[in-house]
Amino acid sequence: MNITQNIEKIKSELSGTSARLIAVTKTKPLADLQAAYDGNCKVFGENKVQEMVEKWEVLPKDIEWHLIGHLQSNKVKYMASFVAMIHSVDSLKLLQEIDKQALKNNRVIDCLLQIYIAKEETKFGLSEDEAREILDSEEFKAMKNVRIVGVMGMATFTDNQEQIRLEFRGLKAFFENLKAQYAPTENLQLSEVSMGMSGDFLIAAEEGSTLVRVGSAIFGSR
Repeated sequence: MNITQNIEKIKSELSGTSARLIAVTKTKPLADLQAAYDGNCKVFGENKVQEMVEKWEVLPKDIEWHLIGHLQSNKVKYMASFVAMIHSVDSLKLLQEIDKQALKNNRVIDCLLQIYIAKEETKFGLSEDEAREILDSEEFKAMKNVRIVGVMGMATFTDNQEQIRLEFRGLKAFFENLKAQYAPTENLQLSEVSMGMSGDFLIAAEEGSTLVRVGSAIFGSR
């Protein structure tokens, strides 16, 4: 298995779409991450804060780190100094903590609202109404150290590609609705739709994803 060749193959499949590749590096050894870096992929996605911090400490500093897994408020402080984007904001409380920790580090952290689009109980995420409640809240409007730049969603884990396509299409439509409804502000600049993983990233790209999160198609199965 050649990590560089896998990255080149995926990037060529994505060419002509608006999707950028995030290499999902969770549970992968440092050697694999270095190989991906050497293969000209410098955007990495991690599920767990502690693992991301440990890798950040030893890998090249021009890597762009994205936190894509479920995030607990008490973990934000450990990565607030370097994380490029947090994909999994699913409550106002979490967003407030990110804002607080970003301020301590004199940073503005880009965030995505995680929207619940799957037909599964195990997935996290906001309903469309809950997402709008956050954007409408006085608390959010007062925040200076976070920037909501888009939405993230995880499709149902199914072989039914039409269902997956419809879920992605729904998320993209919601994103477009938000763009039409909310004027850009300092802390709200909608440009990103994070959807699509190893099994469905091409469908996601066709449906308008700007960030695809790909692990096993690069590094092989766990």
